[in-house]
Amino acid sequence: MVDIEKCREYIVLAQTRNFLEASEQLNIAQSSLSKHMKSLEAELGVTLLDRTTRKVSLSADGRVFLPYAERLVRTANEARNALADQKRYKRRTVRIGSIPIMAPYGITDLLSDFDQDTPGIRLKITEGEPDLLKDQLRKGHLDLAFIRDWNHEIEQGDAEDDFIRIPYDTDQLVAVLPLTHPLAGLSQIDLAEIAHEEFLLLPEDSVMYKLILDACSTAGFVPRVVYSGSLAQNIIDLVSHEMGVSLLMRKPAASLCAGKAVLVDVNPTFETRISCYYLRGTEPTPETAALLRHIASR
Repeated sequence: MVDIEKCREYIVLAQTRNFLEASEQLNIAQSSLSKHMKSLEAELGVTLLDRTTRKVSLSADGRVFLPYAERLVRTANEARNALADQKRYKRRTVRIGSIPIMAPYGITDLLSDFDQDTPGIRLKITEGEPDLLKDQLRKGHLDLAFIRDWNHEIEQGDAEDDFIRIPYDTDQLVAVLPLTHPLAGLSQIDLAEIAHEEFLLLPEDSVMYKLILDACSTAGFVPRVVYSGSLAQNIIDLVSHEMGVSLLMRKPAASLCAGKAVLVDVNPTFETRISCYYLRGTEPTPETAALLRHIASR
């Protein structure tokens, strides 16, 4: 196989036609350059140079070989550059799961700040409900996940499951009422006071739906659900048109209401906690550990 570095030296020598000038450009000894050229000729089995005491000229074989040498060197340079680019842009990925609503809890801001502060790490983000995210963590498909727990799950603590949790944020359930609702002027209501209403809720397979059924059961009734959908914005819009009432988390509801509906605290209080989960007994990668430190310092 032809030595690329010797080809590079041959090209410079072909340009200068002088061993001394070429060796100075290449920053090697003239004697070393001469040995390299003899070695290259031996590898190829031809004479590349017609040597005189003052001048170097290319032989017929040397002239034939020159464009191929240039092509070899050019290809080698392109390969080195491509590998350097690959190394520069090949960033370790942290796979993150999250509850569907991120912005009201500052999750998008947090991840954006981390992404800008650590350009060597790429973030891959997937939304999902808690059960799915936990399953993905257990299977090793996610490195960490922002997951919502509510009252009884929070009280269980970390010791009873296979995850370590870093508390991130809290929120509480509120009633979402039309502006004209008789209870809209109150700061807090008993949940049972709206038991007779028609309810507009998030989907049945969502953690929020389960939480709301749990809350209503505690208050002694089963909600009469006339609408369920995945977009809280649609729910709030329907509430504003007096199509029913809803129960949502305060922070995302407040970010979407924009004067369309009223948010009223409910009694009993149902609090949720968003935590950053990762699998117990596993050693986070350095990149994941860096993100966990960033979350913990928030």
